[in-house]
Amino acid sequence: MSMSRILAVGFLLYLLAACAPASNDSVRFEDTSPASTITEPPPGGSSTTGAPADTTTTVFSDSSITTTSIAAIASTTTVTTTTGTPTGSTTPPTLVAGQFAVVVSITDGDTIRVVIDGVEEPLRLIGINAPEGGECVAAAATARMAVLVAGQTVRLESDVSNRDQYDRLLRYVYVNDLFVNEILVREGLALAREYSPDTAMASVMEAAQTQAEAEGIGMWAADACGVAASGEIRVGKIRYDADGNDNNNLNDEWVEITNLGSTAVDLTGWQVKDESASHRYNFPSGFVLAAGGTARLHTGCGTDTDTFLYWCFTSSAIWNNSGDTVFILDPSGNFVDSKSY
Repeated sequence: MSMSRILAVGFLLYLLAACAPASNDSVRFEDTSPASTITEPPPGGSSTTGAPADTTTTVFSDSSITTTSIAAIASTTTVTTTTGTPTGSTTPPTLVAGQFAVVVSITDGDTIRVVIDGVEEPLRLIGINAPEGGECVAAAATARMAVLVAGQTVRLESDVSNRDQYDRLLRYVYVNDLFVNEILVREGLALAREYSPDTAMASVMEAAQTQAEAEGIGMWAADACGVAASGEIRVGKIRYDADGNDNNNLNDEWVEITNLGSTAVDLTGWQVKDESASHRYNFPSGFVLAAGGTARLHTGCGTDTDTFLYWCFTSSAIWNNSGDTVFILDPSGNFVDSKSY
């Protein structure tokens, strides 16, 4: 072979080597899908709550390491409220299943902060909704999250949406073979909640909640939040789909609350709520539901009577046409009854 041809071949091999992609053992999230939307109060609300003090864990925050009791974790946690229905892309983001991250702090029972490739990120667990700050079981949910994941290297799995409107990653979280999202629901520390389009594990979450309810554990215990109120107050009929645009016909959306007992019940301090963090109705002080009686609670405004009540929530409709749950809570915050549709 001539010298000129040898030089030409050598130059070609050099060009091929220079253009080849560099090896990179690290895997990064690529934000290629639109942000999912979760309708909820903006992050940043805080509460002070108690929790058992007989367990310790290590919580990493801002690169410092602090060993503290679960009570201290719960009492100093900044609670980021999280609810609503995300709407995201139907195209999965370009992610590698099984991405690993280190948990550096606990926000609450469904939100944590992790470090991925040296970058700290807020992360919202998919398919669950933990009680909000100040509500019953909120401190226990936060403490349990800390026990499960604080300081741990966790495996993250994505669904359809990559982030919500608060720029939080949306993920299923695993510690070895433990599915954290499911555990919190299974132990009655969070509600199963479908956030379309991220519903790949919805049936798993529903089964976990059904089991927790049947066993009466966590939030499903009759006295989870204190002394249980007497009476047989139940969710009756639900009209969740008003005629026309629900947001423009609020009083055609309603739920009925029925007293199945043989004595009247004073509902002062009782609440009705949906699956979100922001929709809470407090019965009027002194409102008494007669034995065998039914009161219809309308979403819009009006004048309360013995049988018709008005939430006077004017921002939007309350009850999601795609599915929701009506909960009745007694003055202690215990779940007295619930009905899903």
